[in-house]
Amino acid sequence: MSVWYASPYPPDFTCLPKIFLCQFCLKYFKSSATLHRHAGLCMWRHPPGREIYRSGKTSVFEVDGEKHKVYCQSLCLMAKLFLENKTLYFAVEPFLFYVMTEYDSRGCHMVGYFSKVSDLHREKHSAQNYNLSCILVLPQHMRKGYGKMLIEFSYLLTRREEKVGSPERPLSDLGLISYRSYWREVILTHMLKLSPSPSSSSSSSSSRSSCSEFSVKELSQESGIKCDDLVSTMQYYGLLKYWKGKHIVLRRKEVLDEHAKKLESRKGSPATLDPSCLQWTPKTYPMYT
Repeated sequence: MSVWYASPYPPDFTCLPKIFLCQFCLKYFKSSATLHRHAGLCMWRHPPGREIYRSGKTSVFEVDGEKHKVYCQSLCLMAKLFLENKTLYFAVEPFLFYVMTEYDSRGCHMVGYFSKVSDLHREKHSAQNYNLSCILVLPQHMRKGYGKMLIEFSYLLTRREEKVGSPERPLSDLGLISYRSYWREVILTHMLKLSPSPSSSSSSSSSRSSCSEFSVKELSQESGIKCDDLVSTMQYYGLLKYWKGKHIVLRRKEVLDEHAKKLESRKGSPATLDPSCLQWTPKTYPMYT
């Protein structure tokens, strides 16, 4: 793969035109011959840690940075090759890494991952209840829906924890686009579930009607998305209007019809998350005073 940015590999690696990585354990080598010898000995066929999700050929492994420090450091060094603002490389102990893979006869091949601060370290590292710190989809797997799937998976864990969450700020330009797209989809999907209001919120367009049943707080609790993120997304896409002293959610028929068609065409896609396949229970830690 052609990389986009420099990464702080050891000095004797950064001067090389190419480095070679084992796709399973992520160890790095100076030559293809060394990698070939390693591949004959490497017993890994999937990321370390616990497999917490499997649906079809897609799996997600939860990797603890404290228990699998070398693997997580190698993962962060590789991620820096494609993420301009990534600063975490070696202090991986406070983080959990959720590595998504595709399975074939040779093993589980990584397509991307996201990380977040573990509950054990959250009070020290984040008071904002961030549910995602860093996210990456490898270039050869981009534009296949895996970025949205990783974001959705982070909120699936948040809902299982019975919390609401938000990604760590600041978001990159690409990250903001991806999140706004996901938040918009959640909002429109929720609108499709609601019966349309019989009266128009403004008589200027018959394709716009007030979604009087819409509650941002209820959607936040249902989706795990913070209210602030939902409101800012509706404002950005023109789905929220201040009219006669009230904030009104606009139900745009043409937008909802287009979204319904998109959902229908996506059925059966391999990049579709099945919440019933998650085998994960939030860890609880003792409270000390």
